[in-house]
Amino acid sequence: MTGFEVRPIGHVSSTLTSLADAPRQADEGAPEAWLVLEDPYAAALTGIEPGHDLVVITWLDRADRDTLAVHPRGETDRPLTGVFATRSPSRPNPIGLHDVQVVEVSGTRIRVRALEALDGTPILDVKPVLTPER
Repeated sequence: MTGFEVRPIGHVSSTLTSLADAPRQADEGAPEAWLVLEDPYAAALTGIEPGHDLVVITWLDRADRDTLAVHPRGETDRPLTGVFATRSPSRPNPIGLHDVQVVEVSGTRIRVRALEALDGTPILDVKPVLTPER
């Protein structure tokens, strides 16, 4: 298999700074956060407006890439489960998928609701959630 290069397009700016503080899922108390994109990607934000639902793809840079099985949600009374059958951030390629709603767009910054990614997490891509009107 050949390798390939993925370059971040920006980073997350959030009040979440440690794994211990972060909720496991967005609907478990994740705060609003900013998607801060690099200036060369400004034109790529055209058409994103408050109220839009997006999928943010991140690189979970603090995850353990050697983990192949976990106790789901860290609950040791649950059996070990392969990471491909869980939402664990620790996995061979720690790619995060985050469903968010846009609150505000300001220049190359997008404020979103309920993002469980840590401050400084690299952003790989942003995509709209497909709806009948899009």
